[in-house]
Amino acid sequence: MNCNAKNVLIAGVGGQGVLLVSEILSMTCLDIGYDVKKSEVHGMAQRGGSVVSHVRYGSKVYSPLIEKGTADVMLAFEELEALRWVEYLRPDGQIILNTQQLKPMPVAIGQRDYPDDILAKLGRRAKRVILVDGVNIARNSGNMRTLNIALLGALAALLELDDTRLRRIIKKKLASKTLKANLTAFSKGMAAIADVARLQAYQ
Repeated sequence: MNCNAKNVLIAGVGGQGVLLVSEILSMTCLDIGYDVKKSEVHGMAQRGGSVVSHVRYGSKVYSPLIEKGTADVMLAFEELEALRWVEYLRPDGQIILNTQQLKPMPVAIGQRDYPDDILAKLGRRAKRVILVDGVNIARNSGNMRTLNIALLGALAALLELDDTRLRRIIKKKLASKTLKANLTAFSKGMAAIADVARLQAYQ
């Protein structure tokens, strides 16, 4: 595995738009000039099953898979999915966590409980856990289906990627009727990370 590669793990459930985010991220990194490898694992995606995408980019990348304990950043669309995949994060890695809980089937039918200590467990595994209210950002952007693009904005800000290139790729990939709301959500997601940085600078 190339140590110069940036490893980004994107995790969520079916229907949240995880795969679209990984595709836009990969296309943008290619456009910048990076070598990019991407791999996806999804089971019952249409039924709310777990979906995870590995995105690796750098000067030269040989494998599409992120090994456990080597992800630089995890973008988690849902709290339990963050916990499910946190073992892939490196000790000094960071998590962008959408503050949303979607109950899997065993929890929904009462066979299991939804953990109440997820944030504490994530905090013990990550250098930093950045909470983003993606649902609220999407709502304020005028379309609840912009959640994934809002989180992409947060990820872009953390990775310091060229947001002009990202917006250009977003325009290519998304329907014109939802484009305005998605670009608004993208900007609000980027701003959410900027707000976190400013707050920490004053602490």
